[in-house]
Amino acid sequence: MAASELYTKFARVWIPDPEEVWKSAELLKDYKPGDKVLLLHLEEGKDLEYRLDPKTSELPHLRNPDILVGENDLTALSYLHEPAVLHNLRVRFIDSKLIYTYCGIVLVAINPYEQLPIYGEDIINAYSGQNMGDMDPHIFAVAEEAYKQMARDERNQSIIVSGESGAGKTVSAKYAMRYFATVSGSASEANVEEKVLASNPIMESIGNAKTTRNDNSSRFGKYIEIGFDKRYRIIGANMRTYLLEKSRVVFQAEEERNYHIFYQLCASAKLPEFKMLRLGNADSFHYTKQGGSPMIEGVDDAKEMAHTRQACTLLGISESYQMGIFRILAGILHLGNVGFASRDSDSCTIPPKHEPLIIFCDLMGVDYEEMCHWLCHRKLATATETYIKPISKLQATNARDALAKHIYAKLFNWIVGHVNQALHSAVKQHSFIGVLDIYGFETFEINSFEQFCINYANEKLQQQFNMHVFKLEQEEYMKEQIPWTLIDFYDNQPCINLIESKLGILDLLDEECKMPKGTDDTWAQKLYNTHLNKCALFEKPRMSNKAFIIKHFADKVEYQCEGFLEKNKDTVFEEQIKVLKSSKFKMLPELFQDDEKAISPTSATSSGRTPLTRVPVKPTKGRPGQTAKEHKKTVGLQFRNSLHLLMETLNATTPHYVRCIKPNDFKFPFTFDEKRAVQQLRACGVLETIRISAAGFPSRWTYQEFFSRYRVLMKQKDVLGDRKQTCQNVLEKLILDKDKYQFGKTKIFFRAGQVAYLEKLRADKLRAACIRIQKTIRGWLLRKRYLCMQRAAITVQRYVRGYQARCYAKFLRRTKAATTIQKYWRMYVVRRKYKIRRAATIVLQSYLRGYLARNRYRKILREHKAVIIQKRVRGWLARTHYKRTMKAIIYLQCCFRRMMAKRELKKLKIEARSVERYKKLHIGMENKIMQLQRKVDEQNKDYKCLMEKLTNLEGVYNSETEKLRNDVERLQLSEEEAKVATGRVLSLQEEIAKLRKDLEQTRSEKKSIEERADKYKQETEQLVSNLKEENTLLKQEKETLNHLMVEQAKEMTETMERKLVEETKQLELDLNDERLRYQNLLNEFSRLEERYDDLKEEMTLMLNVPKPGHKRTDSTHSSNESEYTFSSEFAETEDIAPRTEEPTEKKVPLDMSLFLKLQKRVTELGQEKQLMQDELDRKEEQVLRSKAKGGERPQIRGAELGYESLKRQELESENKKLKNELNELRKALSEKSAPEVNAPGAPAYRVLMEQLTAVSEELDVRKEEVLILRSQLVSQKEAIQPKDDKNTMTDSTILLEDVQKMKDKGEIAQAYIGLKETNRLLESQLQSQKRSHENEAEALRGEIQSLKEENNRQQQLLAQNLQLPPEARIEASLQHEITRLTNENLDLMEQLEKQDKTVRKLKKQLKVFAKKIGELEVGQMENISPGQIIDEPIRPVNIPRKGKDFQGMLEYKREDEQKLVKNLILELKPRGVAVNLISGLPAYILFMCVRHADYLDDDQKVRSLLTSTINSIKKVLKKRGDDFETVSFWLSNTCRFLHCLKQYSGEEGFMKHNTSRQNEHCLTNFDLAEYRQVLSDLAIQIYQQLVRVLENILQPMIVSGMLEHETIQGVSGVKPTGLRKRTSSIADEGTYTLDSILRQLNSFHSVMCQHGMDPELIKQVVKQMFYIVGAITLNNLLLRKDMCSWSKGMQIRYNVSQLEEWLRDKNLMNSGAKETLEPLIQAAQLLQVKKKTDDDAEAICSMCNALTTAQIVKVLNLYTPVNEFEERVSVSFIRTIQVRLRDRKDSPQLLMDAKHIFPVTFPFNPSSLALETIQIPASLGLGFIARV
Repeated sequence: MAASELYTKFARVWIPDPEEVWKSAELLKDYKPGDKVLLLHLEEGKDLEYRLDPKTSELPHLRNPDILVGENDLTALSYLHEPAVLHNLRVRFIDSKLIYTYCGIVLVAINPYEQLPIYGEDIINAYSGQNMGDMDPHIFAVAEEAYKQMARDERNQSIIVSGESGAGKTVSAKYAMRYFATVSGSASEANVEEKVLASNPIMESIGNAKTTRNDNSSRFGKYIEIGFDKRYRIIGANMRTYLLEKSRVVFQAEEERNYHIFYQLCASAKLPEFKMLRLGNADSFHYTKQGGSPMIEGVDDAKEMAHTRQACTLLGISESYQMGIFRILAGILHLGNVGFASRDSDSCTIPPKHEPLIIFCDLMGVDYEEMCHWLCHRKLATATETYIKPISKLQATNARDALAKHIYAKLFNWIVGHVNQALHSAVKQHSFIGVLDIYGFETFEINSFEQFCINYANEKLQQQFNMHVFKLEQEEYMKEQIPWTLIDFYDNQPCINLIESKLGILDLLDEECKMPKGTDDTWAQKLYNTHLNKCALFEKPRMSNKAFIIKHFADKVEYQCEGFLEKNKDTVFEEQIKVLKSSKFKMLPELFQDDEKAISPTSATSSGRTPLTRVPVKPTKGRPGQTAKEHKKTVGLQFRNSLHLLMETLNATTPHYVRCIKPNDFKFPFTFDEKRAVQQLRACGVLETIRISAAGFPSRWTYQEFFSRYRVLMKQKDVLGDRKQTCQNVLEKLILDKDKYQFGKTKIFFRAGQVAYLEKLRADKLRAACIRIQKTIRGWLLRKRYLCMQRAAITVQRYVRGYQARCYAKFLRRTKAATTIQKYWRMYVVRRKYKIRRAATIVLQSYLRGYLARNRYRKILREHKAVIIQKRVRGWLARTHYKRTMKAIIYLQCCFRRMMAKRELKKLKIEARSVERYKKLHIGMENKIMQLQRKVDEQNKDYKCLMEKLTNLEGVYNSETEKLRNDVERLQLSEEEAKVATGRVLSLQEEIAKLRKDLEQTRSEKKSIEERADKYKQETEQLVSNLKEENTLLKQEKETLNHLMVEQAKEMTETMERKLVEETKQLELDLNDERLRYQNLLNEFSRLEERYDDLKEEMTLMLNVPKPGHKRTDSTHSSNESEYTFSSEFAETEDIAPRTEEPTEKKVPLDMSLFLKLQKRVTELGQEKQLMQDELDRKEEQVLRSKAKGGERPQIRGAELGYESLKRQELESENKKLKNELNELRKALSEKSAPEVNAPGAPAYRVLMEQLTAVSEELDVRKEEVLILRSQLVSQKEAIQPKDDKNTMTDSTILLEDVQKMKDKGEIAQAYIGLKETNRLLESQLQSQKRSHENEAEALRGEIQSLKEENNRQQQLLAQNLQLPPEARIEASLQHEITRLTNENLDLMEQLEKQDKTVRKLKKQLKVFAKKIGELEVGQMENISPGQIIDEPIRPVNIPRKGKDFQGMLEYKREDEQKLVKNLILELKPRGVAVNLISGLPAYILFMCVRHADYLDDDQKVRSLLTSTINSIKKVLKKRGDDFETVSFWLSNTCRFLHCLKQYSGEEGFMKHNTSRQNEHCLTNFDLAEYRQVLSDLAIQIYQQLVRVLENILQPMIVSGMLEHETIQGVSGVKPTGLRKRTSSIADEGTYTLDSILRQLNSFHSVMCQHGMDPELIKQVVKQMFYIVGAITLNNLLLRKDMCSWSKGMQIRYNVSQLEEWLRDKNLMNSGAKETLEPLIQAAQLLQVKKKTDDDAEAICSMCNALTTAQIVKVLNLYTPVNEFEERVSVSFIRTIQVRLRDRKDSPQLLMDAKHIFPVTFPFNPSSLALETIQIPASLGLGFIARV
């Protein structure tokens, strides 16, 4: 149909807009050819008259249907034009938060300016191995496509990332490289992928800077080649750089920064290693402060510096080289601070001792004076001589800046070279993927040489891009065999010729640079003369003679000529370079090597590809003119050469394009500026791709997809068996213009707009059908509703009328009753009011009268009390005055009498002083005194008698006075009582009078009370009736409350049960987590073990060294310490031939164990000796301290101490000798390599047997000497220890005196001999006693120590167990008990082993003697050879035990063990066993062999068999680990073997289900609990391997069967796709369907059942399978926008229901598999529920509890309508969901972990099969085994 026919009423179009670029509008009426005006209705509600261009009459662009908006591929749009592309990108970016979109072969990436969780390792794994069209657009999809094409086509690939500064080029390139590093891995252990990624921080620090558009803008282009080997693993990388912006080193614009490395250095200036650089703040350097923005928000330069140094170290740049780099960078900063002072207009100077220049020279290692001179002068060379000319200040400043730029550029190249050297690999590179991170098209207000080079490079890249797109279109048309018409596309070859051809812009620029007086102005004039008016792409600005305009493919750009020549020359003074080359700093001359050797000839001076090896610096004498020649090569020429090399590389590879778009200039997250986006889309070639696609047939459908989509437009008669013919017939009827479509081999090609027309027809047909269905259903619903309402109305009327009549009758009865009640009630109310008022009046009167009487009584009482108080007070005052007067009189008397006594005393003293008076008075006084004395005595006697009488009288007097006082008090009390009684009589009389009055009142009141009582009785009766009614109501309430209480109790019990269930679930989760951690560790251990085995095999193959002989470990050693024991023993038993002599095999291990025990005993004695040595040293120190305090000690004690120390030294030397002999024994035994050496005649064996007895005897002797030494030390301690200072001094002096006397008398020798004999006798007695006591003490100490250790261990275990959950606690306690019992059993086994050995020796001796006796009796000694005599006694003889039944055991010989393992494990075919024999037969056979070894009490045989079994199973799984049947078979047999070991272990917990016969078959001699743990770990590893196998089988089926295939045909219509076709949802022969998945599940289940796997284990496997199905399906759903629709949700729910049906058929609904599909079920429900209102949001939040917030939001963002009847999810609704879910604490991870493996358990499952009934089939080849 014609395009104008689509412009009908309500059609939507795009019209230009100056603000929004394009604006959407709707037609208000149909367009007719010839109309000049279109009536439009804008989206904001305004009407507009849109005038068509009268010249072209071009109609506005039509808008795509809503179902096509938001497509992953822009080429899938029906209308391909600029507004459609812009709108699609905006909807995806703003509404769906999707930053990636395909545009044909181009990936458009919009910078979100926000960190998004779409780059994790789980996303990488999701995209790995997927087709590019099957997943949503992503940088990982492009990287995967490049990697896949490299492996499939064996052709090198390139990823070209371009865009403006700040668009995200560097980040995109970084993620692409990270994808390669993660997916491919490295070919060696050198972590090449880490080095490739580590190059990014280094290059960003030295090549990135902050600009106004980007905080981390790359100021250079780079092309990184990532090399791969033949297995497509990373082996190395190489980097090329282009056009470093050197001018940024010396100048930065406002709000910009220099390169990051300078600010990182300044931020780390305080580090000690950077002190020598003398750095400071960034604001203190001229080269870092010009932009005025030294900080970047959110970036810590010091941390970035640490990352940079770490990356340098990872890439092999040593610390010395790193410090050299930092020295040069710091020197550049200091060079920027060098200032110049003008001497005159043509010369300048540097201030003397200029500090910045001094620092620069010190750092660079150059001479200060020389550098100072050449910074202010230059050398001019002529044909005959040279001149040194001073330069002006401006020229000196420019020369300084040029030198800084030159040094930085050289350093940049040097670092790039070292990075390439670190990334270089010696392995030959098979292929590579190149990642080109290059600047996009740039246009600024002022464009200079850098923008010219950048745009020139983009012209070349755009030409290559156009040719590639054109080529792909051509190939597609030719492949489908449709008529090919040339498509006109823009060819920018004329613009490239203008720049690079002969007499082009670059050619003229280089020519002008060679001219002596060439300037920018003369170059501009040459450009005008050469190209103006001759080339249509070259123009001259109207207002300028120093600029020119070039019409690039993206836009016109005006370039300013100023600075072109200078930047092209890149001038730097040669003398300054020579000064730097002469530096003492070794690294600096290395930067200025010969450019031909140091840098590739195709590299620019500022950048380029650096070789992988560094050439040493050569002297400058050889070729003096080379530097000058090299300086003549211009930057433009070098850039053109490097660009040609790049284009050659790209043309030799398959390109992949990534176009980065900057959505706004303000770095706002998810903000879209249409103007800026359109500019970049035009500049990066996206619109050109759209235009090329639109010029041909952009829409392409397969015949099946077209039939499925547009089946509704066909009639039944149109549908034929041939889909192609059907589509052709329908299209001829629908689209009359045959030029609008073409039929290819497999596809139908449509012109632009035709799919939209078909969609319109389809929507109209569906809308008409929908209206008809709605009409019919609405009529039926309304008729049904009317009849229902009619019946309801009649019924309601009948009931309402009856109700009204009953209400009227009731009203009449109530009116009559109310009148009667009112009459009586009013009477009652009036009477009641009267009585109440009368009673109130009486009460008031009584209270008032009583109040007045009480007041009068209180007044009288107060007056009476006042009189009494006055009386008492007045008496008290009188008494007080009397007492005071008496006291004063007595005091005066006392004073007078004291005065008189003093006078008398003076007189007596005067008389007493006169002697004569004294004598006179005493003449004849003696007699008188005697008489007076007698009188005094008599008087004293009388006085005593009087005093006794007086005391008696006082006692009598006191008793009488006490009686009198009591009488007086009693009288006073009686008087007071009499007074009170008289007052009481008066009051009683008054009360009697009152009572008479009250009696009268009570009589009158009694009558009123009786009346009131009658009324009260009536009221109470009425009240009782009311109470009864209330009681009934309360009973009802009680019943309701009881009911509520019961319900609450039920609720509480339910809540408690719920909490209990939740707690148990939490405990189960914790237990599962612990199991998962343990099993993950086992998985890692098995992986490391496999790695170890591989390395061991590689080493064996490389070195070709035979394995050492088998060495038996000690029998007491735990066989479960490490699984390496199993592998090593098994490997050794394979390699060593079976030994012929059995005695050797038995004898050598016996001696070795004895030797090990002796060695252990020696170490114990050595420890004991060390303890005694420490104790002796401590005692000696105490003795020395006591000597220092107390002075000299006796010399005899010192002699004894010396003797004891000599004895101790002798013991030490003897012990050393013993250790040396034991070491010799070890060496001799370790030198045994061949089996023959183990014979009894071997030297090592003889040495061993001869010296073992001597060693044991010597050890006993030395032990006794040690004990004697200890007793002597104790006695010395008692003797030396000072008791008291005085005693010590006296004892020592006495001892010295005795010794001196003995010397004098000559008795010293005899005394010493006698003392020595007594000491020996005492010592011998004491030693025996002390020895016994010390032995007992040592034993007790050992027991105490062991008990302490056991107690500590039990406490630690108890503390650990208390922290564990209950189940884990029980398990841990059981494990501890098992280990304890195991240790005890091992000790008992050791004792039994010793006894068995002695018994065996005695038996052998008895056999030998019995045989000799028999031979002597028979007399046949001559016929027996000597060899037989030697061999006969050693051959083992089985002595049968009578009366016992050994059924249920299998006997085999030791040498047949390898044959048993080989036939039963290594070469066994699981299919034959599973079909023909009983399940678990290998496990039963192995256990019966173990039983026989246990019966024989042969621990070596048990250990060897179990070890060989475990290692053989591992070997089988390693060899055939990808076969599900093999893994399942050995998982089943391993579990059965484990169950047998438990069932027949003899433990009560495992014997509950055994029969009596089975209990008789329990193991009797060995506890194999540790081996059970080893087998359990092996079973876990096999289970994990089984999960990996079934995951590898299921994974290719899941996405196709669960998502892509339409199980319900016709539910989901196929949407149009773009260039990158998705996998078809129609089932072809090679695609997987849901039936494929179910068939595979049936296969898995049947195999596991055939192998006899435990039902619980089958449930766990099924649960894991369903988890894998659900996780992979949900992950793909979250990464595929086209799958998020209502119809797809229905498909998913149907598929899940089929899986649930499968579970029901297999009786596996209780396996927990259904719960693993819950996230997928909820995601499908989320696709189908309503998504509009707040109630819908609440329902979604409560429904999707198994999905995380990120997953819910992702599904809502991806939701895409397939039909026009569906609506998109609004942004406000998604925000509402986010607000409601923000309190939910869940994982921020988007994808489920598809690699997660649930922890596995092996519940005990005893077997009812009797062991004695098992028959060994001949097909197993086990004829050498005998049933016992």
